[in-house]
This record gives sequence, structure tokens and C-alpha cells, in this order.
Amino acid sequence: MSGPLIAFYVVGATAILASLGVVLVRNVVHAALMLLIALLAVAGIFLLVFAEFLALTQVLIYGGAVTVVTLFAIMLTRTTELRVRLDNRQRPVAAVAAIVVFSLLTATFLASDIPTRATPASVADAASPATSSGFEALGTVLFTQWAIPFEVVSLVLLVALVGAVIFARDA
Repeated sequence: MSGPLIAFYVVGATAILASLGVVLVRNVVHAALMLLIALLAVAGIFLLVFAEFLALTQVLIYGGAVTVVTLFAIMLTRTTELRVRLDNRQRPVAAVAAIVVFSLLTATFLASDIPTRATPASVADAASPATSSGFEALGTVLFTQWAIPFEVVSLVLLVALVGAVIFARDA
């Protein structure tokens, strides 16, 4: 067995176990942290298939922003007013439905003609040199042509975060 294949199995198993932890853990904060681990493992899979931009996007947007927003939502909600029981009678039905969906997806994947191995050349752009990862061109375009929209989006997110904190404090 080669090194990249072993790394794929380790990262894939981490993603699967963390994903199971998201749905099986009772504590919501622990579930959010398991979600972070699962998202970082997916970024590791992207790195193994030479998709560096997708891995970076996965870490920054999903691993960073979505998990932080989820944790803020958990911390800013008033859980003392919410005294509902988390267990219900539909849990076994949901487990059976999840197993059926997983089985169908697995059968579909195994029956498809997806190539089992991709070469790094098939992922990279043919026009770019082999040593370039494409980040230079992306950075140049992002911070020259799209600099103002990039900053406006960051300010909108900052205002939304400050507004959420103010609303949570007043309530």
C-alpha cells in the first residue's frame, strides 16, 4: 500500500467518524466541534487529490466561518427558556432512513463508471505550468479587480455579527 492511499484511508475514516459524531453526540457544542473535524478532514481529502484551492476554501469558509457562526448561534440562543426533550419516538425511523439512503448512495457509487484513479495532470489546468498552483492568478484578480466587493462582503458580515450580539444582549 502506498503512502497517499494510507493517508486517504486515515483522512476518510476521520471524516466518517466525525460525521457520525455530529449526529450521535448529545451535546450541541460537541456536535459543532465534530462538524469542524469532519470539514477539516474533507479539506484533507481535497489536498490528497491535488485540489489546493478547494481545500483552502473548505478550511476558510466551512471550517472557519460556518462553524464559528454555528457556535455563535448556539451560544447566543437562550437555552434556559428552551426546555424540550431531545429524544423522541422518531429516532429509530430516522436511523433506518439514514441506513437506506447510505445503502442507495453506496450502491449507486459502486455501479457507476467513475474512474478509480485521477492523475494530478487531470486536475490541474493544462495552460498553467506544472509548478504553479493557480493561487497567484487568483490572488491578483481577487485583490485588484474584486477588491471592493471583497471588502464590502466582509463589512456586511461584520455588521451582521455585531447586530446579532446586540439583539442577543437586549433580549
